[in-house]
Amino acid sequence: MMKIAVFGLGYVGLTAAGCLTKEGHQVIGVDISNDKVNEINKGLSPIKEPGLEDLLKTAIDNNLLHCTTNAGEKLGDVDLAIVCVGTPSGPDGSHNMSYIAEVSRQIASSVDRTRKTPLTVAYRSTIRPGTIEELILPIFAGVLGPDIGAVQLVYNPEFLREALAIKDYFNPPKIVIGTADGSPNIHMDELNKNIQAPVFYTKFREAEFTKFVDNSFHAVKVAFANEIGRICMQLDISAATVHKIFVSDTKLNISPYYTRPGGPFGGSCLPKDVRALQYIASDVGAHTHLIDSLLRTNEAHKHFLFEHCTRTLEKGSHVLLLGLAFKSDSDDLRESPNVDLARKLMQAGFKLSVYDPSLRPNHLVGQNLGYAYSHLPGLSNILIGLEELEKGSFDAIVDTNGSAPALSLDQSKVVNIHAIA
Repeated sequence: MMKIAVFGLGYVGLTAAGCLTKEGHQVIGVDISNDKVNEINKGLSPIKEPGLEDLLKTAIDNNLLHCTTNAGEKLGDVDLAIVCVGTPSGPDGSHNMSYIAEVSRQIASSVDRTRKTPLTVAYRSTIRPGTIEELILPIFAGVLGPDIGAVQLVYNPEFLREALAIKDYFNPPKIVIGTADGSPNIHMDELNKNIQAPVFYTKFREAEFTKFVDNSFHAVKVAFANEIGRICMQLDISAATVHKIFVSDTKLNISPYYTRPGGPFGGSCLPKDVRALQYIASDVGAHTHLIDSLLRTNEAHKHFLFEHCTRTLEKGSHVLLLGLAFKSDSDDLRESPNVDLARKLMQAGFKLSVYDPSLRPNHLVGQNLGYAYSHLPGLSNILIGLEELEKGSFDAIVDTNGSAPALSLDQSKVVNIHAIA
């Protein structure tokens, strides 16, 4: 078993920390948020992810996990450092690399230069191709100088879906590991020895580009399906029937995932990575007209759904929104289409109530907290509990996550925006 440090305890980092302890590794979690660190050290999860809190509690009870705001000397006997800090969108759409740069500097400054075995530093944050060679490596070289051999840099993208992250961690579609020359790394091999998935060792840039390709293609599929769904509704065609026929062709149309007409795409990955890929394409002089249209067509679909939900309602009607996070069983509000829908409803003069059992405003942290209250300053006032839900009187119910059938509500008032048929 290894001793592993995880830098950045958001959705990706905290899930990795919990799953690593399940395999018996000793984990040090590092994050700048003192509140988050204290909460995790009590066995509590600051984010909503099914099964994660149980993993953390077990890890704390078995002394396999300890979190801190300052790794410092704790890196001395660490075998592997995994970097999962945020790379949020900058004003021009490019990724903000300030967190990556700062963590890289901290790790470089804490490395024992006399190590017998190099410290493997694996980056999982989504970064522009060339970042390892042009930003991260120079930082380590500047700090370590002739002792640069004390570290081995790796790029290892993650393929986790929120609300399914633990399952995806142990059953990924593939494992991609980028190294300086594409050669294997002993610590990454040890990390993944119990995981059954195709393994691709590549050079840095191929590995760095993988996540952009995947997320942009997912966005293409969602946007394409929604455009087809809008056309079907306008022509009185059953989008559900068209979708059934389309996905039956697994030879050419590949799979049903992301291709069912319904809600817009959102969350912390797809919009951010599409935006960054647009920036990269423009920067290198490529002409990516389809990719450039993805965010515009997604915005168009958000407005289409707003009009679809309100076309029979009078101003001042009481609307219940079921689900505010970008997907069920998650509390991630970052770029959630449902947040945009809530904002549009209130701006249009509707009375709004929101029921989302996964969402606890006092547990929101970091970028999630900032996004929530910058877009919905009155968030705490519109959230209702189960008792208010059962007693409330609503003129319309907008179901964003398919939870309406399980609730005691007037189904005749429900509009399911994830089931355009």
